[in-house]
Amino acid sequence: MSVQSGAVVTIETLTQHAFDDYERMIKGDPGAESVFRWTAEGKSVERRGAGPMDGSIFGRGAGEGFGVHICTGPIYVCGAEPGDVLEVQILDIWPRPSANPAYAGKSFGSNAAAWWGFQYNDLIDPPAKRETITIFETDAEAEWARAVYSYRWTPQTDPFGVRHETMDYPGVPVDHATVEKQPGVLAGVRIPARLHFGFMAVAPRESDIIDSIPPGYFGGNVDNWRATKGTTLYLPVAVSGALFSIGDPHFAQGDGEVNGTALELSLTGQFRFILHKSGRATKPHVEGLAHPLLETPEEWILHGFSYGNYLRELGRNAQSEIYQRSSVDLALRNAFRATRKFLMECYRLSEDEALALISLGVDFGVTQVADGNWGVHAIVRKSMLPGARGA
Repeated sequence: MSVQSGAVVTIETLTQHAFDDYERMIKGDPGAESVFRWTAEGKSVERRGAGPMDGSIFGRGAGEGFGVHICTGPIYVCGAEPGDVLEVQILDIWPRPSANPAYAGKSFGSNAAAWWGFQYNDLIDPPAKRETITIFETDAEAEWARAVYSYRWTPQTDPFGVRHETMDYPGVPVDHATVEKQPGVLAGVRIPARLHFGFMAVAPRESDIIDSIPPGYFGGNVDNWRATKGTTLYLPVAVSGALFSIGDPHFAQGDGEVNGTALELSLTGQFRFILHKSGRATKPHVEGLAHPLLETPEEWILHGFSYGNYLRELGRNAQSEIYQRSSVDLALRNAFRATRKFLMECYRLSEDEALALISLGVDFGVTQVADGNWGVHAIVRKSMLPGARGA
């Protein structure tokens, strides 16, 4: 799609985890069925993500490509050029309802405690190495989600005959005859809604083909639950047209995303795209923007990653090296630097003033430790700066 600045666009997104429960999340839905159709004869979507068909050289399941997310896009924003900033206003978000008549009025999602999660090498109950999927449901009001059942991953053989010992590729069809469902899990517990999109990105300049998992200066798999209805995301444009894509829809997520996933549930959103031209922006915080910036009615949220531009910083093997070299320390350092720069340039504070404010009034949190390039965010409350000399 091509749009002009100011356009309002409705975008459907699908969770890559829908095959965790085909009956609830795919069956009867023509859109989902068309994307997920996979038989011995072929796939409707040849590969998930970019890169070589044999993703096993990057530790992925064979035949699935280099990435896991189902991304809708790209959207070409007319007039966007490198150095500009794309403003993405999130106007509304709602769950995609189950199309299976047996589950009318419900929407369903999955949480996978997976091998790539922070918990995997620190489990205390046997077996020591296990992956667990929990299926959740919500209703049309979408205020809360409740667990329906869980099951432990067992080796799955995909329609091409490839055996998946682990959950190496979210999207492998799960044969429910091979798993033992545990009903009644998380009894009496409900998860509050934090509807958001884990992945919102413009295209980076460094490579035509990149993994969808690690985030970067271009946005991507940032996984900050605060990017919800009524908020605005600012992304630095790196290529002509910006090329905005979106996916990884979440019903809810906590800071950290420690077991590897959020509550992954298909969502639809409505967005307004506004282009800010370099040197002519009316909002001071967009000039020279070098990282994703999120604005809520009450807060500025700045993002730091272990490597701000891992595609450039880590060289020709960046897309594999990033998984070995991330740390919270590096992400915190970059989030701090982004916050200091923001306060000095947008609110015209001296460095010493900015440092005092950061230490006394800015909250830092771990956004995620699940996405290769780990993230830390800084929350600057606007109420602290009512008379400051800037934005």
